[in-house]
Amino acid sequence: MPVAGYKPDVKSIAGSVRRWRTIRMHLFRVDVASATSLAPALVCRLVTFIRAAQGSIGAAQRCLARSARWQRQRYFVTTTRRGLRIGCSVAAIVSCSPSGSAHAFDFFGLLGSDDPPPVSATTMPYRLVIEARTDDGKEDSDAEQALRDASATYRLRQEPPPDGDGLARRLQADINPLLDTLWGLGHYNAEVDVTIDGVPVSSLDETGFAAAARQADGFRNKSVVPIKVAVRLGRLFKLRTVDVDYPRDLAPQGLPRRAFGLKPGDPAVSADLRAAQLKLIDWFRSNGHPLAKTADVKATVDHTAAAMDLRLRVDAGPKAGIGAVTISGSGAVDPRVVATHVYLKEGEPYSPERLALTKTSIARIPAIGGIRIREADKLDANGNLPVFIDVTERPRHAVGLSAKYSTVDGPGVSGSYEDRNIFGGGERLRLEASVSLLQRVDGTSFGGSSNLHASDLGARFTGTFIKPGLFGTPNDLLIEATAFRERVGNNELGGYTDDTVRGTIGVVHRFSETASLQGGLQVEQSRSQDVLGRVDATLVGFTATGRYDTTDNPLDPTRGVRLAATVNAYSKLMGSTIDLIEGRVSGSAYYALDEQADYVLAGRLALGSLGGAPLADIPDSHRFFAGGGGSVRGYGFNTISPMMFGQITGGSSLIEGSAEVRVRITPTIGLVPFLDFGSVSRSSLPGFGDYVGYGAGLGLRYLTPVGPIRLDVATPLNPRPGDSRYAIYVSIGQAF
Repeated sequence: MPVAGYKPDVKSIAGSVRRWRTIRMHLFRVDVASATSLAPALVCRLVTFIRAAQGSIGAAQRCLARSARWQRQRYFVTTTRRGLRIGCSVAAIVSCSPSGSAHAFDFFGLLGSDDPPPVSATTMPYRLVIEARTDDGKEDSDAEQALRDASATYRLRQEPPPDGDGLARRLQADINPLLDTLWGLGHYNAEVDVTIDGVPVSSLDETGFAAAARQADGFRNKSVVPIKVAVRLGRLFKLRTVDVDYPRDLAPQGLPRRAFGLKPGDPAVSADLRAAQLKLIDWFRSNGHPLAKTADVKATVDHTAAAMDLRLRVDAGPKAGIGAVTISGSGAVDPRVVATHVYLKEGEPYSPERLALTKTSIARIPAIGGIRIREADKLDANGNLPVFIDVTERPRHAVGLSAKYSTVDGPGVSGSYEDRNIFGGGERLRLEASVSLLQRVDGTSFGGSSNLHASDLGARFTGTFIKPGLFGTPNDLLIEATAFRERVGNNELGGYTDDTVRGTIGVVHRFSETASLQGGLQVEQSRSQDVLGRVDATLVGFTATGRYDTTDNPLDPTRGVRLAATVNAYSKLMGSTIDLIEGRVSGSAYYALDEQADYVLAGRLALGSLGGAPLADIPDSHRFFAGGGGSVRGYGFNTISPMMFGQITGGSSLIEGSAEVRVRITPTIGLVPFLDFGSVSRSSLPGFGDYVGYGAGLGLRYLTPVGPIRLDVATPLNPRPGDSRYAIYVSIGQAF
């Protein structure tokens, strides 16, 4: 029986609405018995993925049902659920093939069957029904599913206990987690009745417990044991008063909403209360108070009024600066090299954002694998907060193998070897090699392996050496050599072949954690052939690249911007066969619509221009093209271009862009609708005077700790003769 004035432990129930995040999904694990069964097996795995995604979306619905952001997200989640259901039906139809693997596909399993195991003399199979009703008798499906997620009895329904006593104890152990879940949803007056065939199971009454166990034993080897969990939710509790006690001089006009968003009338959902406390402390810390903490929390529940009075007292602590920075590690990498990537100055205002940027900066050292930044628990004699940076090294040697595939550009494989700490100063030597099957552009086609020639294979070999922290300064030495052969285009649009050897030596100066400038010398020898003729060129000149990057993740950014500008100048005075100036500017931005970054808007824009020599004298690798998985999806790689005699030639300027909405459906699955465009012009001024290609599609992301696995399906919106109707891309990392 609820007691007025009861003070629940907000922390202990905060995690109950987050249980859905423990979902584990295994994607693309296919056991192939024979080549003929591969396709049906993939279909079955796809269906399994869709089912898991459906369940995860449902969990997301239930977790959001009581929160403020649910109203604006409900439409998308519901629409996606419907789409996945349609996908299940389509997969079921496709899977009806003669292969034996297809017959293993359980169509009715798509509906999430709760059928118990068969009746047995050695176990007690049961059927569990969970009902949650409001005061007016209406079922609350979101609460019901949250209760299922919290119930071990429900999760273990396919593993029945051996006897009635074990079943009753399983139910008895469920009672407190069910109450925690209901409190986490803001139903502090909820009542839970657990029965076995009408006999109640109590956590306190041993006599009643024994009766329930005997009732269950009566079904042994006869029928499934009927179990029911009936919940009367009661009223949804709301915040009646919210009192935050903090030093008023830090916010004389009151706390901004971004610091503390709770107000009277909001649902008293435990997860929201806990999140609000953390956000409040983060606000004080971001304003230079590193020792801020919650000194006291009192959440008083008035069961009669279905209300909660919340009182917080914050100890902001003194305002402080950054203190001495101490770097420690195993010693394999010289700490002085790590120090060149730390831009914190003793005495500067304390900022959690600066510490986060420091971690990102150190992570750019290839030899460093783990970074932990610790803060002292008290200030030093100067009123600053000492900072300790602990680093751990990655394995020195690494070998990698990867593959990519596009329906319009063909397959490719690549391998790499890396030594991340050659001389003990974090120096990296990386060797890469890749091989790909090239599209033909001469009007012939592949007639099988017997018609495959050496010229149909493209290759790229690259060696890179980086010496970070040159002479103890924020400068990195870069030496790179690459050689490649590529053929781009198709039989309908024409194309080009290009053989190039290129070497670069330069220095990268890091101004801060986010900004750098690279300058150096570049030498290149190339031979290319297209409809304009053959070009043999030698290029010698200067190259410079500036970068500015505030993103939070290199492979899957959710916030921040990336800007890059490159200028290459080649002159006959330095030994080049032509005078050429090329420039390219690109930028991308990422904006998370919610704190968890489940919804991210991403955009990209790039501009480029060439000047100096006529287009026919410029190697194809330096002309501008658009199209492909990192450009305008749906088109073949580098096939958007001005044309002559019906074949692509490349251009003197480029403008292209992309827009994406990145939606995280579960902790491991995301969907990305996207729109791309690109145009290449004969003029050196970027514009839309020539053909503009538009591509649109939908992407699937499988989110892993090392970055998302990307699968994009795109189609040209205004295709030309010779363009494919669609293209599929598979790779690692976001498109941009």
